[in-house]
Amino acid sequence: MSAGTWSGLAADVMTEDFTLPGELEAREPPEARGPSRDAVRLLVSHGGTGEVGHHAFTELPGLLRPGDLLVVNNSATLPAAVRLDRLAVHFSTELEDGTWLVELRRRTASATEPFTGGAGGEWLPLPGGATLRLLERRTPRLWRARLDRPVPAYLGRNGVPIRYSYVERDWPLEAYQTVFGVVPGSAEMPSAGRPFTSDLVTALVSRGIGVTPITLHTGVASPEKDEPPYPERFEVPETTARQVALTREAGGRVIAVGTTVVRALETAALPDGGAVPEPGGAAGPLPGGGTEALPGGGTGAPEGAVPTGGIRAARGWTSHVITPSAGVRVVDGLITGLHEPRSSHLLMLSAITGGELLSRSYAEALREGYLWHEFGDLHLILR
Repeated sequence: MSAGTWSGLAADVMTEDFTLPGELEAREPPEARGPSRDAVRLLVSHGGTGEVGHHAFTELPGLLRPGDLLVVNNSATLPAAVRLDRLAVHFSTELEDGTWLVELRRRTASATEPFTGGAGGEWLPLPGGATLRLLERRTPRLWRARLDRPVPAYLGRNGVPIRYSYVERDWPLEAYQTVFGVVPGSAEMPSAGRPFTSDLVTALVSRGIGVTPITLHTGVASPEKDEPPYPERFEVPETTARQVALTREAGGRVIAVGTTVVRALETAALPDGGAVPEPGGAAGPLPGGGTEALPGGGTGAPEGAVPTGGIRAARGWTSHVITPSAGVRVVDGLITGLHEPRSSHLLMLSAITGGELLSRSYAEALREGYLWHEFGDLHLILR
């Protein structure tokens, strides 16, 4: 997707642009103010009625119905930022050959900003005696690079969570984990799952609401960039694909917890299986890149297209961007944070709820003082 095409799509998402006041940027986790992490607000948009309501997030079990299914992202957050004297290296995505996509950032007094320097073949000395070699530029912001030692273990000793300027201080890695995160791999937190607690999950299950996982490892995002998301590694396991199908057959609703979940589920429901190459690599089956069929499932339609709402187990890479014109096949609702204008997330939200209701919902959120970003409030959208 070209930059011009993307800008045109993004501009059409919301007819009313808005400016996010600084006081509505969540600068710390809610538990830093005393309450638990589920002490956030929940904006609720009903596509069927056009109503917009205001709730506490702890009211979620009563807002859903027995037989509904929550699909969550079980990716855990890495301490993906490594700080040098003047630069920071953000480790984004591991590739099949053991190299990583990384972003170079210039350190500032408050956080970091994009750094356009660097050259192929350049070696960067990192803390702890490690060396990072820049191999080639893969996008305007991302390099393919190789560290001289295993990256996850190195980050565990020398990395910190990625932090943007609206968060005024460092927080421990635990603040960037969700109760569902058991598979390390995300550069940035799948934040829609953050307010969930064990007690809240118990209340949901006790009400007859199912919970099942997918895995999608998020790469780096940058609030100052107006660009589509990069390809990301995902897996929709066979058990989850089966639960989604059974829920829909029984008349229940499939509610995605996070835009990452929507991306994974909708990729697995594409007629062609959603196969894409590894970022910057050649097309083909894994390990070279693309989407691989799982036992008992598969991403390619055996005979003809996947029926609307159909989903199969799948894993690989997805570059799927959900737009209003493409629509959604699987999800009936979404729990997500509040997003900035001109982002791919708003394209997705508009595809689920419609542009008019989305505009009214965001106007309500601004008027009522909802908080934005990963430590902020949540938005439940029901079709």
